[in-house]
Amino acid sequence: MTPLASRSRPGSPPDGALLPDPLPPLTSALPRQPWPGPAGPRLWLVATAAHQETVTRYAPLVLDPAELARAEEFRRPGDRATYMCAHVGLRRLLGAHLGIAPRAVLVARAPCPCCGEPHGRPVLPGGRLHFSLSHCEGLSLIAVAATPVGVDIEPVPAPETVMEAADVLHPAESAELTALAPDPGAAAFARVWTRKEAYLKGIGVGLGADPSAEYVGSGPVPSAPAGWLLADVTVPAGHRAAVALRW
Repeated sequence: MTPLASRSRPGSPPDGALLPDPLPPLTSALPRQPWPGPAGPRLWLVATAAHQETVTRYAPLVLDPAELARAEEFRRPGDRATYMCAHVGLRRLLGAHLGIAPRAVLVARAPCPCCGEPHGRPVLPGGRLHFSLSHCEGLSLIAVAATPVGVDIEPVPAPETVMEAADVLHPAESAELTALAPDPGAAAFARVWTRKEAYLKGIGVGLGADPSAEYVGSGPVPSAPAGWLLADVTVPAGHRAAVALRW
């Protein structure tokens, strides 16, 4: 695995200063996406299998009590391990960017754009650094950016799942998938869905909003809603991922 990309930035604290004992890198940096200009997000991938043993040992030193309690709620060991790896990796990245210990990172919730209640996207105090986290069993995707950002990673679903869920997409997206004879393509559906969920997480509403309201497209090039940039992210086979950035 490659070292944390933030470690190479001038002024970043050395890795060993963040914990009583140095914690091996938990993330591999993904290539920068082709954003117009220098303000694009930085992306990292966390592989659960590579770090599960280390994270189990260090999680009590990194995660806050609420995160530890949430981890215990997962019934499946694989889901629990992925959650802990994702959140330990996120805290270490944010701590390195902010120059503080990972457990000292304070995360709040922005007001929901729909109702104003405090269950919008996770935010850091000050608003100068934004992040997003998504995980499925075995993999987690993290984005850090200077403006609001959203990411999503999903396994490519079974064909029957596509048939059941395609009607919740934008009508034009559903038509595009229907045109993929003889059956809607599972990979194409996953591409649409990750783009859509990345955008909805970026604006802070998640799946509480109607997924059919915005068109993001199923083709090779995303169609980003106004004021946003969208890109697919290259991840391991059998998965699809996307990132959305406000600009």
